[in-house]
Amino acid sequence: KTRMSIFIQSLDYQMWNIITNGPEVPTKIVDGPRILKMNNEFNDHDYRLLQLNAKVKHVIFCALSLSEFNHVSSLDSAKEMWDRLMVTYEGTNQLFTMLENENISSMYARFNDIINALKGLGKVYTNHELGSKILRRILLDKKNFSKKQLKKFQSKGDSSKIYKEEKEVICYECNKPGHIRPDYPKLKKKKDKKKAMIAT
Repeated sequence: KTRMSIFIQSLDYQMWNIITNGPEVPTKIVDGPRILKMNNEFNDHDYRLLQLNAKVKHVIFCALSLSEFNHVSSLDSAKEMWDRLMVTYEGTNQLFTMLENENISSMYARFNDIINALKGLGKVYTNHELGSKILRRILLDKKNFSKKQLKKFQSKGDSSKIYKEEKEVICYECNKPGHIRPDYPKLKKKKDKKKAMIAT
């Protein structure tokens, strides 16, 4: 990401502005509101902005493999392409949670929609990984619901119970949140290596 952004900025800083802010669409003001210009009304400045968007798209296309190209080739602007690549390779900070007044089956259907979209982008999960992700999410939602109920109960005057804040699951192997030790990829490789050595 950093190398590509610096490369684009070095070519023309306006190209980087197109990625961060989106392409500037040629418009004109007619009787107050701003409307899109027709192609025959474009001036040199309008053509320059359109050409910069095309140049940025070209630079991005040249840096992508064929499968990556297929994921973004249908998008119109360089900003859309950049944003799609960012989500694909860096993810988002969005957390999948059960919506208020949502039952388990509709949550699972929404989860499957996300998984199918990821498959379209080339990311495939095993059934075990999918099950553990959804189960972990349900358990965290249950804990959060229990905490809310406990806080509500304590606020009604019963201060005899002590509220202990539970933290998100942290892996003992790498000390990072979000997974537990049995799901740690490097640990699985070590186990597989041990099994292979025992077999020989």
